[in-house]
Amino acid sequence: MSYPSRFRKNFRGPRRTPGSYGQRVKEKHPLQQPPPHAHPPGTDVLVDVVLPCLNEAAALPGVLAALPAGFRAIVVDNGSTDGSGTLAAELGAFVVREPQRGFGAAAHAGLLAATAEFVAFCDCDGSLDPGQLPALLAPVRSGVADLVLGARRPLRGSWPLHARLANRVLSRRLRRLTGIELTDLGPMRVARRRALLDLALRDRRSGYPLEMLLNAHAHGWRVAELPVIYSPRLGRSKVTGTVRGTLTAVQDMSAQLSRTRTPGRTVPGLTVAVIAKECLPGKVKTRLTPPLSPATAAALAQTSLSQTLRAVQSLPVARRLLVLEGSPRPEDAAGFEVFAQASGSLDERLAALCSLTEGPLLILGMDTPQLTPKLLQPLLDDWSGPEPRFGSWLGPADDGGFWALALRHPDGDLIRGVPMSTPATGVDQLARLQQAGINVGLLPMLTDVDTIDAALKVAQECLGTPFAHAVAELSFTIDPLADAV
Repeated sequence: MSYPSRFRKNFRGPRRTPGSYGQRVKEKHPLQQPPPHAHPPGTDVLVDVVLPCLNEAAALPGVLAALPAGFRAIVVDNGSTDGSGTLAAELGAFVVREPQRGFGAAAHAGLLAATAEFVAFCDCDGSLDPGQLPALLAPVRSGVADLVLGARRPLRGSWPLHARLANRVLSRRLRRLTGIELTDLGPMRVARRRALLDLALRDRRSGYPLEMLLNAHAHGWRVAELPVIYSPRLGRSKVTGTVRGTLTAVQDMSAQLSRTRTPGRTVPGLTVAVIAKECLPGKVKTRLTPPLSPATAAALAQTSLSQTLRAVQSLPVARRLLVLEGSPRPEDAAGFEVFAQASGSLDERLAALCSLTEGPLLILGMDTPQLTPKLLQPLLDDWSGPEPRFGSWLGPADDGGFWALALRHPDGDLIRGVPMSTPATGVDQLARLQQAGINVGLLPMLTDVDTIDAALKVAQECLGTPFAHAVAELSFTIDPLADAV
């Protein structure tokens, strides 16, 4: 099953029948119906649902009643005066009191209180049906996405024009800044709890949802959206229902966007080539086995490769190439021109990349999932200027090799013949470039994921990313006698 990250504008959502969720009929609003116990005793909790709450007594019973089995409500009372917190507790929800006013303060208090593997966020005003959450959970649980948002498909009277226009403008600004293809910055979303905590979110006002997306992008997360029905809320709106509330939210979110620097000016004609192998058990990351099984090592290699490709997708470049030994996964190939690796030794294969472009070339490997656009900022700033200082850039690895090689004027002879996979490869490559009279700039030193110790180190350097999560889930025992054999 595929989970598209964007939907066509003519999507109309599920067909509604009279009396279905959100349908405006004469009967009571569906979230005004008397609820059963909010979370049946004895049911395993798979997802904690954070429900920021400020005077939502009218909507609470129906919202809690709509929670699917395995989804536990965490109602964060943000200073209600209508007894919302007491009512939520009586209905079986776990209630957190958060005296600091603000959506971000309430949402983060709920996240800190959560204990389940997955955390969902949902409005508590009856506009969003929690019964839609399993659809958002599925891509995250299966590993297809790291964060899934609900793209609101409004029913009549549910979304004021001023709020809809503001959301559209902010979505476009986010798209221009990060490349994340979203149509809505909606409040309904699902991700893994540990990964969300690693994002270290700080906004405690209306900028919290956007900060989550910006930090997720910086950590290389795969972000997707799925359509959800958006109904008229119950009770008085505090934010989107008023012009003043919408303006406050826009100001908070604009502040988040202004603090996020773009990954750099476009380098004219720059091509980025990622050289990699198909991640098959026994064919990649063999130095991770033991302690890992070949299948687990291959899965970790795939996570590293996918995370690297997502970082490359966010770079302001002319072309992106995936130069692969084997066959790519469709989701990895998206946005890339795919080429088969040339034959021969590694230096020959790297040299062959120079023939794929006539403009500047940046070569990256698949072993540094901690790669971010910020690490490449010196190169991008230099080569986007009118008079570049350096004709080449080299990213050294702490094992003596290199993780990045950039040539302003690609020439295979600058690489061909350099001994690869030795403790002196980086030094030898640097010397070759300097002997050719090229000024070389140096990027930060990184660690290649070649051993289990390196994997653990890199995971600490990129907390909150899919790679760090994959490493955290590893279960293995290191044999203390292994080095002596």
